[in-house]
Amino acid sequence: MRDTRLINYAHTLINYSLYVKKDEWVVIRGSDLAMPLIKECYREVLKAGAHPTVMLIPDGISEIMLKEGNDDQLQFNAPVMMEVYSKADKILTILGGHNLKDLTGIPSERISFQRRSSAPLTKIYHDRIAQGQMDWTLCLYPTESGAQEASMSLADYENFVFKACLIDTPNPIAAWEKVRDEQQSMIRYLNARKHFHIVASDTDLTLSTENRVWINSDGHHNFPSGEVFTAPVKESVNGTIRFTFPGIYSGQEIEDIRLTFKDGRVVDATAKRGEELLLSLIDTDEGSHYAGEFAIGTNYGIKEFTKNMLFDEKIGGTIHLALGSSYPECGPVNDSLLHWDMLCDMKDNGEIYADGELCYKNGVFLKK
Repeated sequence: MRDTRLINYAHTLINYSLYVKKDEWVVIRGSDLAMPLIKECYREVLKAGAHPTVMLIPDGISEIMLKEGNDDQLQFNAPVMMEVYSKADKILTILGGHNLKDLTGIPSERISFQRRSSAPLTKIYHDRIAQGQMDWTLCLYPTESGAQEASMSLADYENFVFKACLIDTPNPIAAWEKVRDEQQSMIRYLNARKHFHIVASDTDLTLSTENRVWINSDGHHNFPSGEVFTAPVKESVNGTIRFTFPGIYSGQEIEDIRLTFKDGRVVDATAKRGEELLLSLIDTDEGSHYAGEFAIGTNYGIKEFTKNMLFDEKIGGTIHLALGSSYPECGPVNDSLLHWDMLCDMKDNGEIYADGELCYKNGVFLKK
């Protein structure tokens, strides 16, 4: 029997998030565990008159490559992926695998090496998105591994995911359109300001968004969403920030991250656990030494930290900073193969000042 929640989920993804149109080539990527959602999305793409292609990502394949592949093999960019990134109109990636810790034993330099080697693919992908030739959405299928990571039962985790995605509402598309409209008032205020000062526990950070654009993230790319974000002026970030939640990268946790910036560049980085990986990620390339994103989470329906940044970075009452690449729609681009989000809780006396005016306090945006 088909799950009506997955039917509604797929309908929202294909008709709202990706807005699939007739004759488009839509590539759906995910693991075998996500097959129930993949099938529903496949049906919706067909209903839209488009052309679906499914690309399965078998469990453990990345681990085998990183452990057993030589440097030439790690550097190889498959022609099939070149074709997909060069010609697909829409790409839907569905997260949710068997083992979220399968890369924990991989040396950080191997992961960084493979990421650097994928530069040709990454460039094609980002260039076509920037030129409006391709669109994408990232979502999640709830699995046992995700539930365990979030310290929930599978049933509770499914409810958490569907609630965060507004699938539990009578009309999810209308609910996301309401989110879009509510966040737009924040966008109008933020786009009229240039200088921001963030104050929280062990955090005192300043940055500029002059000639940058704040973006309303309303469920089109990341799903769920519920955030507003921009790209700081590259050299403008100064001060220190402590990330109160663990940083998660390829299933590995980095605890109590503290970064100090001077003229935009990270000049000091520490962590209580996982510091070697932290430093390796910062050294991915030149652009990874700089912040590519500053964002405010607005999804107050997400209350639990689940060790999945697709959800965690949207938690209402938090901000996040990403090292590495910035989004082209925000303005001048910071180029990097890395885009890694780290989360800071603002609910306990956190404040944001915009051009000297208090606009955010204790996890709540004050200005409309």
